[in-house]
Amino acid sequence: MAKSKSLNSTLLSGDSFSKIKARVTLPYLVRQAKAGKTIFYSELALEVDVQNPRNLNNVLGHIGTALKQIDSTIPQIQCLVINKQSHLPGDGIEGFIDVKNYSKLPRTQKQELLNRALAQIFSFSKWDWVLQELGLEPIEFDISKLIEKAKHIKGGGGESKFHKDFKELIANNPSLIGLSNNLDKGKTEYLLPSADSIDVVFDDKSTKIGVEVKSRISNDDDILRGLFQCVKYKYLIEAEQVVKNHEPDSRVILVLEGQFPKSLIGVKNALGIEVLDQISKPSDLK
Repeated sequence: MAKSKSLNSTLLSGDSFSKIKARVTLPYLVRQAKAGKTIFYSELALEVDVQNPRNLNNVLGHIGTALKQIDSTIPQIQCLVINKQSHLPGDGIEGFIDVKNYSKLPRTQKQELLNRALAQIFSFSKWDWVLQELGLEPIEFDISKLIEKAKHIKGGGGESKFHKDFKELIANNPSLIGLSNNLDKGKTEYLLPSADSIDVVFDDKSTKIGVEVKSRISNDDDILRGLFQCVKYKYLIEAEQVVKNHEPDSRVILVLEGQFPKSLIGVKNALGIEVLDQISKPSDLK
């Protein structure tokens, strides 16, 4: 590819806020690309310590410019960052993709363009090289001890009252996790064909919404285990839909009564798990 490392490493140099954050942000985007996962603006802003997610627009613009200057064939990795409502990138990517009037396109066309962009990003094999060219280090997780603890959590000790009560609260009150209260009561301990069971499942038309809950007494290793449980449950729910000749259509959410640990934010984002925390019983239900 075109330029030498010594030249490329200066492309994101500078002490402006957006340039500093661009250097911080790109390794997180590379992590997401390797994991094959998009990331919401709000989630990325939390990880890179940007208080207003809108301020990421300039940050992502610097990244896009740097990638083009290294080699125009490098996929525009900033397309990984999507809006939580539209599930699409911001219109600012128009200057980095070969599409005119992107902002005026209907949603379906934007989604098709995003799907093609994501395929290129996820299949690109030289992201570590790109970081090296820019003098940046990849993101590494240092949670090996926590993973080992999560692996050895023993079941069979019975369900705690805290867990049972929290599970029933969610099953009876879908609006607590942003779902419609018009949904039927969630099915608890929903049994999957693998004989695994997920805490709560709601049916919203063709969409199955699985919920794994962790009560206030769950510690960090149990919450980490919950993240991996959600990965498993999504595949199992959709596998069951497929063998029943239904379109695979699901959401799986990890719902916490307590606060989600900061140390696990990177794992959550890399795995693409939807997490809701600090969910409690409203005063009018007490």
